[in-house]
Amino acid sequence: MSPRPQILLTAAQLGSTLQAARKAQGWTQAELAGRIGLSQSRVSHLELHAGELSVEQLLAWCAALGLELAVGTRGASASSSGGPADW
Repeated sequence: MSPRPQILLTAAQLGSTLQAARKAQGWTQAELAGRIGLSQSRVSHLELHAGELSVEQLLAWCAALGLELAVGTRGASASSSGGPADW
């Protein structure tokens, strides 16, 4: 059975998810950095400030960790209005 997709509504959630995925692989920040062409300090910064990730960086990060990025319409079960203030 495959893991359930993670629904993210904030940049902080994204950073936590990326960090958890890295740790689940058993990788240090330096190991991930080498795989995606960033410095260890930049990986550290982006895990805490994921809103600063470029789309290219996010896609490379996901590819390195074996993650899949999907975008879809927010379901009726979401508790927020979905406006920019929620991002």
